[in-house]
Amino acid sequence: MTDGPSPATPLTRPSRAAALSRSCSRTLATAARVLRQLRHDPRSIALMLVVPCLMLFLLRWVFDRSPATFDDIGASLLGIFPLITMFLVTSIATLRERTSGTLERLLAMPLGKADLIAGYALAFGLLAVLQSALATGLALWFLGLDVVGSPWLLLLVALLDALLGTALGLFVSAFAASEFQAVQFMPAVIFPQLLLCGLFTPRDRMQPALEAISDALPMSYAVDGMNEVLRHPEVTDAFLRDALVVAGCALLVLVLGAATLRRRTG
Repeated sequence: MTDGPSPATPLTRPSRAAALSRSCSRTLATAARVLRQLRHDPRSIALMLVVPCLMLFLLRWVFDRSPATFDDIGASLLGIFPLITMFLVTSIATLRERTSGTLERLLAMPLGKADLIAGYALAFGLLAVLQSALATGLALWFLGLDVVGSPWLLLLVALLDALLGTALGLFVSAFAASEFQAVQFMPAVIFPQLLLCGLFTPRDRMQPALEAISDALPMSYAVDGMNEVLRHPEVTDAFLRDALVVAGCALLVLVLGAATLRRRTG
């Protein structure tokens, strides 16, 4: 009598391809659900897509008689505005899922934490692409932002900044119990980076301790990346470093967000 294949043999073990396919399907389903919900939330859509453009308009008018100043700081703010707006919208939207019980019901289903976080990141990432494209196109071809480098590189950094804001929003929503608390995280997470990123003064002119702190903050590299595109026609080593740091920080924060995802909402 011959024995059948043991449970450990490849014949009975789910293939990696099938497991990956199921994971992708769950991720896409989560992203589609989030996008359907956002479609019925015009205020969030306006905050993500319209507000950054309005802020760029306002900035251009503020420096109407000194366009060189607009060129100096416009590129930096082109990366900062998407980061801030995506942080706000993502943290509040994800918190609603937690407090309403939707997140707990989803986690009770055969849906992994990584699939859930990836779905949220994909949905908000698609909006980040649209937001970055609108803001970059407006700054370059309507407001006259003068950059030496490629507009595509400017768009790339703006997109990475928006994705970083999305990741930070997903992460901090785990530590807030209400939408008000989620907004309160902005002074703690965003404002220190805004002050130390080099927007107001070069980082090498700061007090040494503050310069060291700024070297550990991702927004500093976002601003540096924008400045590289502003001043250099080619892709520099510094630009590649800055882009990789921002992308790596976004990925790391997403992993931390999956790790802090709780099965119970409170």
